[in-house]
Amino acid sequence: MQGSVNEDEEARRSVLATLARERDLGLHTDPDFDRRLEEHFPTLRSLFHSLYGARQDWLEQLSALVVQSARSWQERSPELKALDAEREETPEWFQSNGMLGGVCYVDRYAESLEGVRSRIPYFKELGLTYLHLMPLFLAPEPHSDGGYAVSSYREVNPKLGTMDQLRDLAAELRANGISLVVDFIFNHTSDEHGWARKAAAGDPEYSDYYWIFPDRTMPDAFEADVREIFPENHAGSFIQMDDGRWVWATFHTYQWDLNYSKPEVFRAMAAEMLFLANQGVDILRMDAVAFIWKQLGTPCENLPQAHTLLRAFNAVCRLAAPSLLFKSEAIVHPDEVALYIDPAECQLSYNPLQMALIWESLATRDVSLLSQALERRHNIPDGTAWVNYVRSHDDIGWTFADEDAAELGINGFDHRRFLNSFYVNRFPGSFARGVPFQDNPKTGDCRISGTTASLCGMEVDPAEAVERILLAHSVPFSTGGIPLLYLGDEVGQVNDYSYASEPGHEADSRWVHRPHFPAEQYARRDDPTTPEGAVYAGLKRMIEVRAGTPELAGTEMVDFRTNNRSVLAYQRPGEEESIVLALANFGDSAQTLPAENFAGFAAAAVDLLSEATLQLDDGVTLLPRQYLWLRVTPA
Repeated sequence: MQGSVNEDEEARRSVLATLARERDLGLHTDPDFDRRLEEHFPTLRSLFHSLYGARQDWLEQLSALVVQSARSWQERSPELKALDAEREETPEWFQSNGMLGGVCYVDRYAESLEGVRSRIPYFKELGLTYLHLMPLFLAPEPHSDGGYAVSSYREVNPKLGTMDQLRDLAAELRANGISLVVDFIFNHTSDEHGWARKAAAGDPEYSDYYWIFPDRTMPDAFEADVREIFPENHAGSFIQMDDGRWVWATFHTYQWDLNYSKPEVFRAMAAEMLFLANQGVDILRMDAVAFIWKQLGTPCENLPQAHTLLRAFNAVCRLAAPSLLFKSEAIVHPDEVALYIDPAECQLSYNPLQMALIWESLATRDVSLLSQALERRHNIPDGTAWVNYVRSHDDIGWTFADEDAAELGINGFDHRRFLNSFYVNRFPGSFARGVPFQDNPKTGDCRISGTTASLCGMEVDPAEAVERILLAHSVPFSTGGIPLLYLGDEVGQVNDYSYASEPGHEADSRWVHRPHFPAEQYARRDDPTTPEGAVYAGLKRMIEVRAGTPELAGTEMVDFRTNNRSVLAYQRPGEEESIVLALANFGDSAQTLPAENFAGFAAAAVDLLSEATLQLDDGVTLLPRQYLWLRVTPA
């Protein structure tokens, strides 16, 4: 331990000496930065040494990183520094029951950043406190992968606006109590990024920014253990460059993976991250976190160093943008998803398991898998929160663990085939009108595209579809964390099949659930006699009740068994023995829960949504697709 203390002190003195020299050259730090440096430097040093300690110049690289962070703090606006101080005092701010997220594509939802700005009054009407704008940075067309092939982290796609407009939008959102979320695509860049262009031209410094090899020797060695992600795009993980070299491209041929074994790459990406934080971004969605570290002889997914990298980036942010949060995007085995959720790593995480199992329960009318997941996999560390959702910009993959399914007598392979068939209307009696994504008819394997409304049957039976939409959303709105709406779903938007005629979109069915702003449906949102109005009214009621219900803050959940495979149930405990008991009937017929299920509670309960009083000693009957949020007290 003493050796570690000595190493910390030696590194600290070296870094302080470097800072002193930079101050002589005009760098300005303040007591806040100096305090945080004192607090967080040992962690940053340890993490950085773990990643790069084999390099003789690791300490010089670390010193340069700290100076870079100090410069970024110097450039940070007084308004953002005030926000940093406020959130240091209230670190649990994002766990409030008043949080509500929305996500959209700028061009399709509002045409431009100025269009988004004009919709702030609507966001306030809805109750948004968190707005995720899908990838909006410069990306080449048609090879943009929906914006995930970034060619500059400091330039907005000119069709959408400018960086100045993004900064102004962030400030106006902040003034209206809405945090801005953007994607940070940090596993790869576009092959048209400036770094990639220099690498392609043979610049040795920038060639080291990527995994580039002169021949197939190392690519073959890596690919012995690495799975293909998009085999229909290219075989293996490497593609050949024009000059004959081979570069790692996990996803598409035009997305080149960054080489984080080089500290120069870490520092370069840390600079991009801090730049975005200084534009007013509150939360970064950390894209493809499972893939960011490569190591020969491994699958190069979910490696321990991926977690170290995230922690090191966090430590940098604690110095120069302390209010910035990370949200992980890891569509992997549920056990692996949980590993990224940590206050020192990703404070927020998508909850793909809950999402997938909501859809599974709607198809089967059986909540067994969803109930098991909530009991086993929902509770996460203090200081973190799920981002819970029903639909997103992406396809639906059935991410449940086969071993979990086997405990319930379910064969995972066969069940996925059934779900795929059901949601693309290949199963008799299906209500869903989804579209297959990456379909393989021979194996039955595919993933699912489609809007919430179309997957819930809006084109088949609008009345039942409305009930399914609200039932599905009742789960993320009551399980804890940040509920996230894919904007347009709150008015029941349906599939947009015109994507097939859009250049660059025709081969990607996910654009079917990325429609343009459904103006006519929004115009009907205040008419409860329409499907749009019924969906909107139901969601607004959930939003309002949730915001007024302290038990629904945070993420803590307690199991509640109904012994009824159609009825989902769980408890959200509050203070002074107050509890919210959520019940949701996924069945197509009424379900009665007998009084003995509620023997631990006082007889009288109130449904927070309808304000009706129920007598639990009479049992509780739920109509088809009905959900209740009961405030109960122990007997």
